[in-house]
Amino acid sequence: MQGKVVTVARDGTHRFSKTCQPSIRLIAGLGVEGDAHAGATVQHLSRVRRDPTAPNLRQVHLIGAELLETLAAKGIALAPGDLGENVLTRGLDLLGLPQETVLHLGATARVRVTGLRNPCAQIESFRPGLLAEVLEHRADGSLRRKAGVMGVVETGGELRPGDPVGVELPPGPHRPLDRV
Repeated sequence: MQGKVVTVARDGTHRFSKTCQPSIRLIAGLGVEGDAHAGATVQHLSRVRRDPTAPNLRQVHLIGAELLETLAAKGIALAPGDLGENVLTRGLDLLGLPQETVLHLGATARVRVTGLRNPCAQIESFRPGLLAEVLEHRADGSLRRKAGVMGVVETGGELRPGDPVGVELPPGPHRPLDRV
């Protein structure tokens, strides 16, 4: 399985959306250099309030461009970075990856997928109706989260639009992603 990077983004301030950049640098154990969510411990403000010493399992946020296209077809136009993703990809089923998958990004970076982004009320504040589109209620009562995946940087490196994204699956049996 191979995909590619469409856009990269970061923002040094805690706000919902991120600004697209010509490149970003991933730093092992921390995340995206210059991004407000970079750090070895939790950086998302709601999680810091609960336990500031918890490990940061949300150093990098990845979304498939296919989600933005699906939303646009439903009349919800979003630009890259609007949902706060650091990396917009194409050609990968990010949501279908198992736990502990390692993504090879660009020439050297490696990101271990830790789980699904759990969309929150900020999404609805950003664009009314969006939460219902990225949080699907299944017939069995379970939820399908569609707002991308989160990961931690195992090996750093520079990342640019057009770079390849390779997938290294963990040894089986595979476990599905859960919210993180």
